[in-house]
Amino acid sequence: MVAEPNAVPDQRPWQPSEKALARTVYRARRRRRSFLVALASTVVVAGLAWWVLVSSPGWERTREAFFDPARFVEMLPALAGGLWLNLRVWVIAGLVSLVLGLLLAIARTTTAPALFPLRAAVVVFVDVFRGVPVLLVLLLVGFGLPALRLSWLPVQAAFLGTLALVLTYSAYLAEIFRAGIEAVHPAQVAAARALGLTRAQTTRRIVVPQAVRNVVPALLNIVVALQKDSGLISILGAVDAIRVAQISVTGDYNFTPYVAAGFLFLVVSIPLTRAVDAYNARRGWRGTRGVGGAIR
Repeated sequence: MVAEPNAVPDQRPWQPSEKALARTVYRARRRRRSFLVALASTVVVAGLAWWVLVSSPGWERTREAFFDPARFVEMLPALAGGLWLNLRVWVIAGLVSLVLGLLLAIARTTTAPALFPLRAAVVVFVDVFRGVPVLLVLLLVGFGLPALRLSWLPVQAAFLGTLALVLTYSAYLAEIFRAGIEAVHPAQVAAARALGLTRAQTTRRIVVPQAVRNVVPALLNIVVALQKDSGLISILGAVDAIRVAQISVTGDYNFTPYVAAGFLFLVVSIPLTRAVDAYNARRGWRGTRGVGGAIR
């Protein structure tokens, strides 16, 4: 049907239909019911867990040894000072690992025949440090490098622990970056070369930016894991939060400082994890959460 030339368009505001309103009401009711069911099940499970805990024969002794409120408050300032070292190690190791991992990935994906020894060395590096547990790397670096007696090498426990974390995490990040680089379509490279860009310019301006965007969720999860593993430097003698707790426990066998140290780590890691989840959800990566997080 052809509209009349002088027909006036309908000026009435849009109104949802009765079916659309019914669907909205149904979805709201369903969300409310799901929330109530989840809340009730959580309360039941938490109540059962608490009942099992407090009814166990050794609960009183455990409460005194692990959950002493006075001891908890007393140790917080010293533990916070130790946590500051963990945070510095985390930031430095994270930044260096990101840069080194990207460089290793670029070196491994290069196709120049003359760089084959470099590619082979990167493969060996990645295979070794991905296959050896972080704790063992810390022990080997922390006690092996000082035995060489190199005058130019710092032997502080914090430095050696940071170096061990960099070696391990750069290997994992190299594989993540390599996956992102290989996910860039070859046509992107061909188009850049056709426009006159050199191989180095193509890598820097075309490949790397797209590769980083492809692997942001995995990178963020690795950063969260590194924040947790920064506490492992205590085995080398670095006076971080865990080491402070260990020293305070010696003698009185009250393990509340360990609980307090764990609490401080959670204060940092839980908001960081939630921020990562929110970022991934906002960017449409809900299905990729956890990629690269479980690295051992």
